[in-house]
Order: sequence, then structure tokens, then C-alpha cells
Amino acid sequence: MLPHTLTEGYRAFLDDRFARERGRYESLAEGQSPEIMVISCCDSRVSPEVIFDARPGELFVVRNVANLVPPFETGGEYHGTSAALEYAVQALKVKHIVVLGHARCGGVRAFADSAAPLSPGDFIGRWVSLIAPAAERIGSGDGPDYLEQLEYATVANSLKNLMTFPCVRILVEKGRLQLHGAHFGIATGELRVRDPETGVFQPVVPEASASPTRLIRCQEAGAGG
Repeated sequence: MLPHTLTEGYRAFLDDRFARERGRYESLAEGQSPEIMVISCCDSRVSPEVIFDARPGELFVVRNVANLVPPFETGGEYHGTSAALEYAVQALKVKHIVVLGHARCGGVRAFADSAAPLSPGDFIGRWVSLIAPAAERIGSGDGPDYLEQLEYATVANSLKNLMTFPCVRILVEKGRLQLHGAHFGIATGELRVRDPETGVFQPVVPEASASPTRLIRCQEAGAGG
């Protein structure tokens, strides 16, 4: 049996969202065609579908510890993230790839702390060693400010690694694929997006649900009703 929380959640999904979007799910059963891929962290607090209020079929999401993209290589290892990237770019032909980092990232902290491995295999330690180039760029440090800067640098490093994949680089150079970096603040809900020219992460300013001009036009449109 599934955990009770999942069973109850599934029943709520059937009664509400699935019932409202049944036609969309039936259409999606024929295939998917998302235009956006999101590479995000496994962290349970950071769900791309929730953050971006996405409908089913809108995002192709791959999640791993610390939202890392390894450099392109064809050795005899397992390549989960690289395989997902290959499928998104070459089969689904996505138009955007977003690397989504977040505040208080445990994977980034694991790299910075160099704590004892959790297991003899030290899978986490080996994986987060991919952060090393990012750490070298920002220099040594400690504390919350350093960890935040390392989170930003990790996103930038993943973007750099994306360009080592020939299928990505060619499409970016042709203007058929765009790469984006973003960072989500768990406590604040703030989303920061990386400026590709300056490398600075700038907050996304929420738009008013309806500007005064829009309200006036709506009222005028309804006046003659």
C-alpha cells in the first residue's frame, strides 16, 4: 500500500484537477511537446511545476542534487541528467532550458562543508564535486553569504557545462535554443533570473494583476453591455 498521504492526495487530484483538465490529459496521452526544460534540485521544497504554476505537459523537468549539469563526455558511466538533456533537445526540441537553483541548498552546503560521507560509496560527495569550478571562481569563504554566492555560481557553472554539449551549443548559436539561470528563495518566494550579459541575478518584479489602464478599459468595455 502507498503511504496514506499519497493515497489521499491522489483521490483529491482525481476529484479536482483531473476532473477539470481531463481533456488536456487525454490529449497528452497522445504525446508531449513542452517548449521548456527545467533542471532543478531534488529538494522537496522546490517544485518547478508549483513555482511556475505550470499545467500538465508544459515543463520537461529533470531533478538532481544541487541542480547540476555535468560536462559533456561519453565515458562508460551512467548519465541520467545528460540523457534527459539529450531527449529534451533532440527529441522534444525544447526552445528553452532553465537551470533553477535555490536558497539553502543542501547539495551546495555538502560541498562547502566537506562533511564525512553518508555512505561508503559517497555518491553525494562525488556528484557535488562538479561544484568545484564554481567554488574556484568565487574564492574561499564561509557563512550564509558565501553559500548563497556559491548557489548562484553553481547555476552559472551548469549553464557553462550545457554549452559543452554539441547538440546544445549548435542550437544556441543558431538562435533556436535559449539558456536561462534562475534562483528561488524558499522563505521569501523571490525568483531571481541571471542576466546573461552581466551574470547578475536580478529579482523578477511581480506585475499587478490588473493595471489601472487595464481596469479602465475593462470598465469601458462593460459599460455598454
